Amino acid sequence: MSQIESCFNLEDFRQRAKKYLPRMVFDYMDGGADDEVTLQRNRDSFPKFQLMPRALRNVENIDLSTTVLGQKVDLPVLISPTGQTRMFHHTGEGAVARAAAKAGTIYSLSSVSSTSIEDTAKITDSAKWFQIYVWRDREVVREFMARCRESGYHALCLTVDLPVHGNRERDLHSGLNFPLSLTAKMVADVLRHPRWLYNYITNPNIEIANMVGSTHAHIANESNLLGYIAKQFDPSVDWDDVAWMINEWNGPFLIKGIVNPEDAKRAVDVGADGIIISNHGGRQLDYMPPTIEVLQDIVQAVSGRAEILLDGGVRRGTDVIKALALGATAVMIGRPYLYALAAGGEAGVDRMFELLREEISRDMALLGCTKISDLTPEFIHRP
Repeated sequence: MSQIESCFNLEDFRQRAKKYLPRMVFDYMDGGADDEVTLQRNRDSFPKFQLMPRALRNVENIDLSTTVLGQKVDLPVLISPTGQTRMFHHTGEGAVARAAAKAGTIYSLSSVSSTSIEDTAKITDSAKWFQIYVWRDREVVREFMARCRESGYHALCLTVDLPVHGNRERDLHSGLNFPLSLTAKMVADVLRHPRWLYNYITNPNIEIANMVGSTHAHIANESNLLGYIAKQFDPSVDWDDVAWMINEWNGPFLIKGIVNPEDAKRAVDVGADGIIISNHGGRQLDYMPPTIEVLQDIVQAVSGRAEILLDGGVRRGTDVIKALALGATAVMIGRPYLYALAAGGEAGVDRMFELLREEISRDMALLGCTKISDLTPEFIHRP
């Protein structure tokens, strides 16, 4: 049995990723803001919701397919955008996009990805979304949207919970920077992870590919990329800017980073087709509510006028089922696929999807449901 085949849940992938990656890189993936309370509560809140099965139902044939923004997916688990994916495994965004295509689900590319919009689009013909910010330089925003249209991206996903960067203290302790510049402390750590180091030095440099390839981003030199991007986060962004972007894109549009029902209603009012309930994986404002705990309130506030996706804390098939039963169209995952990628590259992400598919299918049968539309709040018990 291979190392990947001996992974039977997402925590197994996390432990393998922890062994493979230098500590500073693992902490960048695994960590959150401040005391990491939101990070932990995202996960800890799922057990509060219990499953109430119905007995003696015919569950011989389980169908996990559903539709998200008009696109059929074979699995209600979508790929959240994460930056600098090649830092965790040299195959990066391409490996994840291929695995998502094989799983029959949607891949979302980050603005700060290590593979460009165009190169990612060439990897598969399957559905892709692009995650974007309202940068200070609106010409960069227009350029990114034009590149996405030309490359065939189906939807745009605007992240709204990053007016400024969160306080991620694990990164401060490790001294992680980009482009990677090793201190004496880091060198000792990296040398203890020779496989990661070999792949790092024998593959092309890790870049913020969409910025390097931009004709409108005015960057003095490549070593100043992070400084440029930090200055592009615009704390003055408001709903008028969102409405402008929706009009400019003129296609399926989601807003990611909503936890307040009033914001959810406002998002629909300005024209959003989808809302991604997210607290940025606990990496921005600490002590935000766990996403699963605000799901029902947001579903009620939106009243079917937009599709609702949940991001944050999903680690089990039962987590997916709970979110769907409480009104989510689908869920999105970030860290889980990064753990799997770090542990085994594309094969690791394939294995992760295989495990999630098996878990969801098995748990739906035990619950007494055969298709996604069967999942309703009647199957949830919260004492």
